[in-house]
Amino acid sequence: MAKILILANHYNTLRIFRRELICNLSKNNEVFIVIPPCDDDNKKILESYGGTVQFIEMDRRGMNPIKDISLLVHYNSVVKRIRPDKVITYTIKCNIYGAIVCKWKKIPCYVNVTGLGSTFQNNGITRKFVSTLYKISLNKAKCVFFENSGNRDTLVNDGIVKSRQTVVMPGAGVNLSEFGACQYPSPNEPIRFLFVGRIMKEKGVDELFYAIQKIRKKFGTVCFDFIGWYEDNYKSIVEELQDKGHIRFYGFQADVRPFIRKAHCIVLPSYHEGMSNTLLEGAAMCRPLITSNIHGCMEAVQDGTTGYLVEVKNADSLYEKMLEFIELPYNKKKKMGLDGRNYMKEKFDKQYVVDKTIIELFRS
Repeated sequence: MAKILILANHYNTLRIFRRELICNLSKNNEVFIVIPPCDDDNKKILESYGGTVQFIEMDRRGMNPIKDISLLVHYNSVVKRIRPDKVITYTIKCNIYGAIVCKWKKIPCYVNVTGLGSTFQNNGITRKFVSTLYKISLNKAKCVFFENSGNRDTLVNDGIVKSRQTVVMPGAGVNLSEFGACQYPSPNEPIRFLFVGRIMKEKGVDELFYAIQKIRKKFGTVCFDFIGWYEDNYKSIVEELQDKGHIRFYGFQADVRPFIRKAHCIVLPSYHEGMSNTLLEGAAMCRPLITSNIHGCMEAVQDGTTGYLVEVKNADSLYEKMLEFIELPYNKKKKMGLDGRNYMKEKFDKQYVVDKTIIELFRS
């Protein structure tokens, strides 16, 4: 029985995306989970997967050197106390500082790069700083998992990791039982698009709002539902669009499936993703997709067959493809969804991700 330590920056990272992996690991290993504090209910949910949950304070987003050094010290203390045989990390700060401690302690570290974020979208000082930290921390990592080949190629080409260290996964995968095939909405119902995610610029909401307003002028009965939470001061814009009847905003929803069932199409014009779980879940439930032609989104779509790819940051490209979808015959919309479900079964089954991860963890 091995001791496995899992480091993450939020309970939802594990609760939503890694439940099956933790449950599987806990059958034959002693699993410890270290995250920032959360409420008792969510702690109990994580512990129901078979792991022991411990809390440490961390600043998830900022780049405060004092707080980051404090996190490094905390991780060192945790590793010293638990003495794990293997460490799994998720998200950038856990990846960097967890891997540094493992490097010091000569403990095998399995890093998960779930996306590069806006930091790697330009060549500014922030990118250089983060790249330097990654180079320092990841050069001795046992394995670095990526959710798409584009992210992997960026870090390999920048000399941050060696290709032999890397494994590209189909994201976190999708649980095909939990997100099961469901009936397509009736042809008599108004067409309904669904956006699931943070309402922020980098999710492409500016382009989406532009497209929505043009479509509503042309087709007043087309509906647009939004699930998520506000970022980047979009509250007033969302409220204005809702007051005009252009969109319906439902806030954060723990269970998105009822909304996917009502939708005809999932739309996500994101600027960057590791691998969009929203797209995988929507396709698994037989819904066509419209999303950006970028790594982390494009992998989920067979363009023209299970949905459409649009040019990133191009509002007119998004509008044109949404219009094309609206004008498709009902049977073609429905077939797109069925083909998407089959594609998820073929390429994105959660069980494959779990099995592949465990193989890499215990590879001799």
